Amino acid sequence: MAKPWEIDEGLWVRIATLLPEHRPGSRGPVPLDDRKCLQGVLFVLYTGINWKHLPPELGFGSGITCWRRFRRWCEAGVWDRLHHLLLSELHALGEIDWSAVCLDGSHVRAKKGGEGTGRSPVDRGRPGSKHHIACDSTGIPLTVITTAGNVPDIKAAPDLVEAIPPVAGRVGRPRRRPDVILADGGYDSAAFRDWLRTRRIEPIIPQRGGKKIIGLGKIRWVVEQAIAHLHQFKRLAIRWDRLLIMHQGFIKLAASLICWRRLARSI
Repeated sequence: MAKPWEIDEGLWVRIATLLPEHRPGSRGPVPLDDRKCLQGVLFVLYTGINWKHLPPELGFGSGITCWRRFRRWCEAGVWDRLHHLLLSELHALGEIDWSAVCLDGSHVRAKKGGEGTGRSPVDRGRPGSKHHIACDSTGIPLTVITTAGNVPDIKAAPDLVEAIPPVAGRVGRPRRRPDVILADGGYDSAAFRDWLRTRRIEPIIPQRGGKKIIGLGKIRWVVEQAIAHLHQFKRLAIRWDRLLIMHQGFIKLAASLICWRRLARSI
């Protein structure tokens, strides 16, 4: 039985085309194969293990080698492009439901602090971050951004909607805007509703103290499920990376793996 960090051929072919080429050098050892390094990165993502404890007997090479390679890939924007590519393939197959997109956020503890962290109001003021996610009505993650743990959902909401990439794959202009945005009371804001309507997006957001929107919870459960799927990757359930670019790289890689699972069932 294949281990979860053993990347399958279909996904590897897509990733390999996005990786930057190695710079040839006249000295030093031959660089470790990219695929083995990626499997080491996936091992860290799935298990949450410290880089220095990465078991070399599994053929990943040293933890520092995998860390350096992963940082280089993050700086090159590999995981953003991979996520975008897989979304385009899903869109081409009609798997993305643009009729409604759900928004939500979830706190995670940041053990080592770092960029994009703050005193979490739900964790006794300990350093934390917040994952803000936008997914379609079937749970496909369209985008995920990270902020400090003390940033309210509504403050990050415009940036979250703007972070949804233009998704090609079908005839016509790439699709970026959903028909409807669904969110809970944490996104209750007249200014945000007006901002969405200027972009021809209809907000369905309950007002505090107003009437409840019957049936909203039955629709919005998919975003809670999407967050749960994201945090099944143990490296994301607790934030260990001080560098925001590394933590966000893990998030985009995890979102890509979730998209790939859906795509692999459809092709």
